[in-house]
Amino acid sequence: MPDNKDRSRCLYLIPSTLGDMDPHLVLPSHTFDIINSLDHFAVEDERTARRFLIRAGYMKPVSGVTFYILNEHTEEMNIPEIFRLSGTADIGILSDAGAPAVADPGASLVIEAHRQGIRVVPLTGPSSILLAIMASGLNGQNFAFNGYLPVKDPDRAKMIRFYENRSQQEKQAQVFIEAPYRNDRLIKSLLDTCNPATMLCIAANLTMENEKIITKRIGEWKHAPPELNRQPAIFIIQLFA
Repeated sequence: MPDNKDRSRCLYLIPSTLGDMDPHLVLPSHTFDIINSLDHFAVEDERTARRFLIRAGYMKPVSGVTFYILNEHTEEMNIPEIFRLSGTADIGILSDAGAPAVADPGASLVIEAHRQGIRVVPLTGPSSILLAIMASGLNGQNFAFNGYLPVKDPDRAKMIRFYENRSQQEKQAQVFIEAPYRNDRLIKSLLDTCNPATMLCIAANLTMENEKIITKRIGEWKHAPPELNRQPAIFIIQLFA
């Protein structure tokens, strides 16, 4: 059977910074080489992507770049159009923050690349989930990323209890993320719901100058509840048997 797939093109997955900082502090030189070779990017937000390219020292006029919007509002039926419009050119997926397709849009374009036989190349850069689990002291051999918890109680408390029980039964660290403006409400729910012996890691402002990563028991957190306000953070819980 003939192979009609396009194997001459690449889809590069390009991590961005986790905050407003110099990309050269967290990305390796090879990643910048790839960025500078591209003229087509699939992005969550065009203005954010333009700012990132400028900070990264993009060596060509940003005005000449073609951007394709790829976010939660992009319809599945429009995904193949990105490859069609870009002709034979390589494309980079660029997240607003962190690693594409991990707690961020991108997977739909990646799976379409696999369908078309386009080579998928993940590049090195920061992932808040992996950085947090590395620094938490909790189980990095067995962990689950659960995304966002329900916004409202009692559904949120119910899910916290579910994941806390799973962490104990399966010896599995449970990882969450939250919209920064809801951080303090999530922390209150965790402190009100979890067993005092449950370990909670809060990893905020990862890779930035004001980075703070602290792991201690819920009972200890209750004596001095943190106030994150709008700082980007990762939360990890684990109740040991």
